[in-house]
Amino acid sequence: MKKSLLLTIALIAIVLNNYAQVSNTGMVEQMDSAENGKLNVSGYVDVYYGFDFNQPKTFDRDYAVSSSRHNEVNINLVYVDLKYRNDKVRARIIPGFGSYVNSNYVSESGSLKNLIEANVGLKLFKNKEIWVDAGVIGSPYTNESAISKDHFMYTRSFAPEYVPYYLSGAKLTMPFGKKIMAYFYLLNGWQQISDVNNPLSFGTQIEYRPNNKLLLNWNTYVGDESSALNPHYGNRYFTDLYVIYNPDGKFSFTSCVYLGFQQYADSITGNKDFNNWWQANFIAKVKCNKNAFVAGRVEYFNDQNEVMIKPITGSKGFSTFSSAICFTKKVSHNTLFRLEARNYVSESNVYINAENKPSNTSNLLITNITIWF
Repeated sequence: MKKSLLLTIALIAIVLNNYAQVSNTGMVEQMDSAENGKLNVSGYVDVYYGFDFNQPKTFDRDYAVSSSRHNEVNINLVYVDLKYRNDKVRARIIPGFGSYVNSNYVSESGSLKNLIEANVGLKLFKNKEIWVDAGVIGSPYTNESAISKDHFMYTRSFAPEYVPYYLSGAKLTMPFGKKIMAYFYLLNGWQQISDVNNPLSFGTQIEYRPNNKLLLNWNTYVGDESSALNPHYGNRYFTDLYVIYNPDGKFSFTSCVYLGFQQYADSITGNKDFNNWWQANFIAKVKCNKNAFVAGRVEYFNDQNEVMIKPITGSKGFSTFSSAICFTKKVSHNTLFRLEARNYVSESNVYINAENKPSNTSNLLITNITIWF
């Protein structure tokens, strides 16, 4: 009897695994973990070497947040993920280190620089999965997060590099049936742990899963971005839409488009107007076999009014095309080796080449090993 029960449980687990939903790779997902009662402990290490053919003199690649160092072996991101949950409470703490943290958390102070996530959640109703989480939380914006193992490509597109990778505030999670999840955010601001002005900001996220192979995600953000650094800024309005198609077969893809508007006051006349920035990307993956695949990405990023990016060359406005191809080899169930080549072409001279002259192109060759446990 005991053997039959164990066999039945094993078969159910296999069936559920085969019909698992597509993961939302725009968010930090569940990791493999060692379980100690109600506490889950996991870890992640992302090591890379990148060669930027423009050979930046400071060894910092222009306009990059993730894997941002040139011509050196470095750690993009390493962290320990601690998760606790019972029937009424959940908590998560992720301290992190690496060149990604150095680049992305430069505006945060002290030990706040090393918080990938730190939050606690309360379940509001006994029989409903409605939660309120507060603290430093993962960002839902765009189809890519900082966790490279969850993505088809090793490098990040411009899309996530210039929207929040993390948020600080509160999140309300509400399911609407089996196919729709809604999230509502009350935030300190646009990727900031310490608030820099009085008004709080707001965000929304809607996930729609029509089946186990397809996910559609729509996000919004509204907030006052005025600060001591940008006193002429007013409200910021942002929306993105992305799709993730992840079948069991050989072909998968994801695509994201977004548009943002930043209100500002003219420093001379005081008249208020809006600047915008936008992007679009498409990423596809083809399996070579069960342990290897090839992926490619094309994207376009446009910020002619320099809301997010001010060209280092003094050129007016920033826009660029980018294309990349990445080979991924699954060394073991929890280890990836990657090799990626990436090309950037701009409509104006926004890059600086190896001769220290303005250029409209940049090229990158990068390799990586990622392990999680």
